[in-house]
Amino acid sequence: MTSIFDITACSVCMGSGKEHIGSVAAGYAMLVMLLIILPMLCAIIFFVMRMARRETANLDPALSD
Repeated sequence: MTSIFDITACSVCMGSGKEHIGSVAAGYAMLVMLLIILPMLCAIIFFVMRMARRETANLDPALSD
């Protein structure tokens, strides 16, 4: 009898036996993607926040709406 976890889980979470090698590779691929995406996302957020702070610090009151 199959449990609900066997039906809903992906091969990365529930891989075992000979199929486990592919799931390990998929897990490492996801880890590499996260290690690339997260620093880039943090850098973009930092850059936008820095630009917003500089804009408000040097805003000329005559140019505001």
